[in-house]
Amino acid sequence: METKRHTPVPPRKADTTPHAPAGLVERLCHATGLLLVLSGLTHLVVFAVDGGPWEGPVSWRKPVTFGLSFGVTLIAVTWVTSYLRVGTRTRAALLAVFAADCVVEVGGITLQAWRKVPSHLDMETPFDTAVSMTLAVGGGVLVLLLTVFAVASFRHRPSGPAGMDLAVRSGFGILLVALASGAAMIARGVVLTRTGHQEAAYHSTAPLKPLHGVSLHAVLVLPALAWLLSRTRWSETPRRRILYAAVGCYVTAVAGAAVWAALTY
Repeated sequence: METKRHTPVPPRKADTTPHAPAGLVERLCHATGLLLVLSGLTHLVVFAVDGGPWEGPVSWRKPVTFGLSFGVTLIAVTWVTSYLRVGTRTRAALLAVFAADCVVEVGGITLQAWRKVPSHLDMETPFDTAVSMTLAVGGGVLVLLLTVFAVASFRHRPSGPAGMDLAVRSGFGILLVALASGAAMIARGVVLTRTGHQEAAYHSTAPLKPLHGVSLHAVLVLPALAWLLSRTRWSETPRRRILYAAVGCYVTAVAGAAVWAALTY
């Protein structure tokens, strides 16, 4: 009987097409984040030259802090979400919307700073109202997108080096506090504005600002610490202990800011 010879089939190459959109979006997000950071630094120079108050609803502080904060957050979220177990195209789409929203937020704040009018809670003219409402809606979109990422981090264990799962989940968990405090600031300010207390609305956000600021960047600080620890020769046990200590310190700081906000709200 003749024996048939089977020609070996070469292994199929991995299909990298689905990852192309994510790679492109990641590069765009990193570039956009850097531009927002540069915008913040540029307006710091403008503040040094032009002067004026640092605090208050009309100041160069807002384009500086928002440019730096949104730029760093965009870069951080782009990096951290690479450890989440979500679809490649889904993540790319969410990041694209997130980046666009960050540009809208910083752009509106910067525009109003140059016009010498408040960026948030300003209903003095139809144009100012449109800007304020755009920023408020944009804030709602940010809350929705980041909440989706946070839920994804808890639904499926994040990948990455030892301890990254703890860092990512803790970072997103604390970030939810920042989102809640930001939403509370906008909600209370809008209510005061609608009831004719415009000046009180501008000052109503002060008690929650420390809580919002402290909890906002845990999603960068904790995963960055996990990554740095993964570059050491320490075993998993001491690395996790350090991460637990860092998370504990961060939670303590957030709790302290929350108590201060409750006492001064």
